[in-house]
Amino acid sequence: MKNLEPQGTVAVPGPARIDTLDSLREHLQWAVELEHATLPPYLCALYSLDPERNPEAMEVVGSVFAEEMLHLALAANLLNAVGGRPRLDMPEMLPPHPRRLPHSDLELSLLPFGPEALEMFLRLERPAPPGAPAQGDGYETIGQFYDAVEQGLRRLCEQLGEREVFCGDPARQVRGSHFRHTAGSLFAVEDLESALGALEEIVEQGEGTARGEVWDGDQDIFHPERDEVAHYYRFQELKLGRRYRRGDTPQSGPTGEPISMNLASVRPMRPNPRLFDHAPGSDIRTAQEEFNRAYCTLLNQLEQAFDGDPKLLGAAVGTMYALKAQAGALMLMPDADGTTAGPTFEYVPASSPD
Repeated sequence: MKNLEPQGTVAVPGPARIDTLDSLREHLQWAVELEHATLPPYLCALYSLDPERNPEAMEVVGSVFAEEMLHLALAANLLNAVGGRPRLDMPEMLPPHPRRLPHSDLELSLLPFGPEALEMFLRLERPAPPGAPAQGDGYETIGQFYDAVEQGLRRLCEQLGEREVFCGDPARQVRGSHFRHTAGSLFAVEDLESALGALEEIVEQGEGTARGEVWDGDQDIFHPERDEVAHYYRFQELKLGRRYRRGDTPQSGPTGEPISMNLASVRPMRPNPRLFDHAPGSDIRTAQEEFNRAYCTLLNQLEQAFDGDPKLLGAAVGTMYALKAQAGALMLMPDADGTTAGPTFEYVPASSPD
């Protein structure tokens, strides 16, 4: 049996040990919340980029965002597989920014693309150090959190049997036909093998394969002749201005072709905008309120898609395109101190007129 203490020792409970089905479901809901929490910061950086003046940066941030959406769907599949119900349409999903990543001290802000945003993304996607302990709560890296989930899954399957653990309705699973724009795979989670595959997909796309590799195991969706690097190393490429190529390692850094960025052409969005920054009825506040209504519609559609109606994922993709247009319009509206307006990502209940 894996990950059990030696006989004769007294086990010291680690943070949020996953040893019941209820605690497993709780942690997988945290995984849904964690994966969602990454989306607003990535979207702000993405929307602040002009595709003609910064195509390479937009390609990187856009690819990471698409894969975070994939990770969100895989986390929902994991939770559904063990008899849980993913929840996204609730105020707790959108606390004010800056905010903490759920159950972590990692801070997230809404920022335009640039050095500060890149440093935040590098902290967020940082690989777990070699030998780092699994951490179900208060985790230092996302990989350590998912290590704790994996340990809990293995422990419960050994204790209860796979059939007892994977008791969810297979019809609630969202499958690959519903998801595009990423080299990763969206697949049903039905047993321990597929659950471990989902966890591996999430962690390797963020940190790299085998913990210490630059690559995530896929082909680059935009450049099929290249291997794809993990999220952390994609942001390193942007920071250092050069691509990784075969033979490069985390220690060597990227030694491939240059990547160009034009920071002067990034839309200077006001950091961490809030609705109360502007008077009710003002143009900026009205546009921000419209964006928030659309974003909360997206949360509702995603929740329904993950809560037994997978075909609604297509409607959510349509809402994403509307959000892009609304955010782009906001970032063309002049704000104070030479900045432009930006989306605030504040919760609006479905029944609210505001």
